[in-house]
Amino acid sequence: MSGLTTHVLKKVKFAAELFQQAKHPLALTGAGISTPSGIPDFRSEGSGLWSKNEAMEVASLLTFRYNPLEFYKWFHRLARQIVEAEPNPAHIALASLEELGCLDAVITQNIDVLHQKAGTKKVIEMHGTLRTLSCTQCFSQFDSADFLKAFIEDEVIPHCSDCGAILKPDVILFGEQLPQKEWLVAQKAARNCDLMIVIGSSLEVLPVAGLPIQTLDRGGHLIIINQTPTYLNVRADIVFTQDVAELLPVLAEEISNHGR
Repeated sequence: MSGLTTHVLKKVKFAAELFQQAKHPLALTGAGISTPSGIPDFRSEGSGLWSKNEAMEVASLLTFRYNPLEFYKWFHRLARQIVEAEPNPAHIALASLEELGCLDAVITQNIDVLHQKAGTKKVIEMHGTLRTLSCTQCFSQFDSADFLKAFIEDEVIPHCSDCGAILKPDVILFGEQLPQKEWLVAQKAARNCDLMIVIGSSLEVLPVAGLPIQTLDRGGHLIIINQTPTYLNVRADIVFTQDVAELLPVLAEEISNHGR
């Protein structure tokens, strides 16, 4: 039984109608969709990743190059949280929408692979992934599973088995460019979609934060689900501030009941 108010449920019905009318719905997700899975977001007061460490000091390419041990010291807690995390009802709801043919793809700023674990097939990872590690010297790439297990359990820093250099997680650090292929695919999807739903993103990190503009400027609709305001709230058709893990399953069920 949903604990959502009558007012919110009316907004859910309107959102479902927008999905019903849309030919190319698209989701853009940020850290907020994974917080119910136990992974901290980036800016929440007292619990965000940057509330204890400055981003540019620890999660930057510069720090990794010149002080990789400091980077891995910070990364240890996050790596454990990601490896232990499971998809929450919000991830599962998006996967069900894709399966129903009600969602073309998910563009995500997250590196936790929870969308894939939930069953979503078309995921565009804008900030990389923790599934693989790459050597900074010989550029060999490795599956991260065994390395992360040793790192999390025994704090063994991953090194390349080919040349011995320190391995870097294939995630985008501050100071790195976005993966060009994924960025081009994301831009094309944003321009082609007629409905974008932004979930758990503060829309503060460029250039991804500009993707909804590309949809809006071409006449598309925008739904935002985020607990704090974004710069695009004023342009959105609907804004929700409820818990994503509670709201998205209700929305997915309403869309399913309506059909497309």
